[in-house]
Amino acid sequence: MARRIDVTGAGGVRLAAWEFGDPPKNDRTHDGTRAGTHGKAGDLPGVLLLHGLMGRASHWAPTARWLSARHRAVALDQRGHGRSDKPPRASYTREAYIEDVEAALEQLGLGPAVLIGHAMGALTAWQLAAKRPDLVRGLIICDMRASALGAASQHTWTEWFRAWPVPFATLADVRKWFGEDDPWVERPNPARGDFYAEVMAESADGWRPVFEPEQMLRSRETWIYDAHWEELAQVRCPTLVVRGLDGELGRAEAQEMVRVLPHGQYAEVGDAGHLVHYDQPEAWRAAIEPFLDSLRES
Repeated sequence: MARRIDVTGAGGVRLAAWEFGDPPKNDRTHDGTRAGTHGKAGDLPGVLLLHGLMGRASHWAPTARWLSARHRAVALDQRGHGRSDKPPRASYTREAYIEDVEAALEQLGLGPAVLIGHAMGALTAWQLAAKRPDLVRGLIICDMRASALGAASQHTWTEWFRAWPVPFATLADVRKWFGEDDPWVERPNPARGDFYAEVMAESADGWRPVFEPEQMLRSRETWIYDAHWEELAQVRCPTLVVRGLDGELGRAEAQEMVRVLPHGQYAEVGDAGHLVHYDQPEAWRAAIEPFLDSLRES
């Protein structure tokens, strides 16, 4: 089950948050204790999950449902993504994304929460943790680099978007192109096809992305030219850096991120690429579970 909760982000942008598991209850049992094994959902430790660029909250559904047994798990559609608003004149700066998450934590009553972020979502998570340590008690960074990516990276992304054969006639075509035919894919990856099928919507002429590629490029250009080591060093909460063995975050950089973090830990998921939680969901959960348990025990 996923329950939608609307949140007002920076500049009044409407954001869709999705709570997984049972909603908060005020019911009490015959002996006066709160209903449920772990108490009402509002008493459970909060977790906010942040997708990467082009992603959406539903990408986190398996992880969030697994978390909901012992946490209040909420995934956010960030501005320009999923079911959240996509105003053409809205700000798509780093500051806007950070303020959105800040607003979500406060309006949902989740803080201090564990933030779990993938790629762009991980960058937003650690930038918020540096800015508002009172709202973040733990952090999981999934396959996001702290170093600058540069202009060549943005050019590659621009060319990649232009190569998309939109509209796609069917979802099967989406899965095949992103999982097999995409010239930027080194080897077939069905999980990648499923990932992109999740961000498509049917229109009159076929299947198109639910986001505007131009907005994605605008969002991306606000972080790729800068390194983010300084903010990483300002994160005071326990932090787990997770990388896929074949992901975009190299082992050396990941281990340097752990060294820079005041309370950093490292985990690696084998046979996984950039979409770690999609490629190897069981191994992903196994990698983060000890860290989450340590936060509950502390």
